Amino acid sequence: MGKQKGPFVPLNTAVITVSDTRTAENDTSGDTLQEKLETAGHKVIARKIQTDDVKELNTLLGEWIKQPDIDVIICTGGTGLTQRDITPEALASHISKPIPGFGELFRMLSYDDIGTSTIQSRAEAAICDGTIVFLLPGSTGACKLGMEAIILPQLDASKGPCNLTELMPRIRHEAAPK
Repeated sequence: MGKQKGPFVPLNTAVITVSDTRTAENDTSGDTLQEKLETAGHKVIARKIQTDDVKELNTLLGEWIKQPDIDVIICTGGTGLTQRDITPEALASHISKPIPGFGELFRMLSYDDIGTSTIQSRAEAAICDGTIVFLLPGSTGACKLGMEAIILPQLDASKGPCNLTELMPRIRHEAAPK
């Protein structure tokens, strides 16, 4: 699927696990994200477990989005429908351009695994001041699906017909039309 393009370009990434219960010892979803990113050749330069606090997560996202050495942030957790699921709300004020196709495609692929329960996922992606941010559910299976089927192919400059990595210079440095 897709044609070969240019050489692979390693990106600097950051991983946030949004949870009140995960610890460094049992954060299997965060471990999965980090392992898949590093195996693909990307660098994980920041990783944190953040409690389900919308203000604290909003602050952390804002800090990492502003860091010029972070190209991509991937969050796991907090995308469901309960009162404690606050990840999309924390991201909302940082969005420059939404990437609606990510959530749509994730839910379509997820349907094969969990059926209509996929409507409970608020997985999404966006450009935030030049940083690409992905929000995935907290389950390890959802993280594997999102990474393998969508995120890693889009973060690989050698894959075609097009990918987010090749757009990164224009996303970060091209002035918006007036």
